[in-house]
Amino acid sequence: MTGQRPEADDERKPQGPVGAPKDTATPQQAQHDAQAASQKVERLRAQREQVAQSIRRLGQAYHFVDLERGVRRNAQLIAAGLHDQMDTIRRVAQHEGLAQSGLHRIDKAERVVPKMQATIEFVSSYVSQQVSQLDLPPAASFAMHARLIPAFYLERVAQTRTVRAGEPLRELAERLRTPLFEPGGALAALTPTIQRQLQHQAQRLAAVFQRSSSNVEGRNGYLSLRNHQLRGLDRPRKRECLTVIHNFFLTRDDGTTAAERFFGQQPRSMFAAILEAVEVPPAPLSPPRWA
Repeated sequence: MTGQRPEADDERKPQGPVGAPKDTATPQQAQHDAQAASQKVERLRAQREQVAQSIRRLGQAYHFVDLERGVRRNAQLIAAGLHDQMDTIRRVAQHEGLAQSGLHRIDKAERVVPKMQATIEFVSSYVSQQVSQLDLPPAASFAMHARLIPAFYLERVAQTRTVRAGEPLRELAERLRTPLFEPGGALAALTPTIQRQLQHQAQRLAAVFQRSSSNVEGRNGYLSLRNHQLRGLDRPRKRECLTVIHNFFLTRDDGTTAAERFFGQQPRSMFAAILEAVEVPPAPLSPPRWA
């Protein structure tokens, strides 16, 4: 109608955006939603801590010596411990509806466990063969396997930790090693020279169980730190040359190379072997003289 005021139409128009839901939540409902959200956050935090503990236990499970008791563990026990932690991580991921790609990563990691088990079995058989070649009495041989080698392994693990964190491992190693050389111990009847030789052999065999990933990643990090400014480091041939030089040429303070420590004897000269294998090309012919 022409006589109607324009303000009346404005009063009948809905306020706010069209289709906006009305806020009908009561204070009790808001409090309930806040409690539910808080409980969800606490549950997710607890599950995250559970997964973090399982990941830390994966590293502890791959030690051939129980770090708390100092007892040797065979490959079957190590693989079982790895599978248990993997199952825990998978259950949490499935419960929270993790994406399929994340579950595939867990399966991919678990497929490595048989190879890790085979590595422990191979190294254990090598250590058993080396101890059998020492021709020790049964009691001394058992002491090497069950006490002396684990003691030196615990000391190696303690060196990778802080002084405070590694102190329990060093104390446990001392409790394992000291009774062997006391009167009535399994190695007390041997001469001091043989005792020193056995300790040296046990220390060497404990180093065989060193997990290779730490060496490899440490060397990769060293190369990245020292040679990142050089171009062409990602070339396979250059990496192979650096690996050969690292293993056969570089020495420690005691004058030994990595290859010598691994094989137990000094290999032949690397450069002499290269000269024998490489055919030196003949001198080029002099260019012909032009008339």
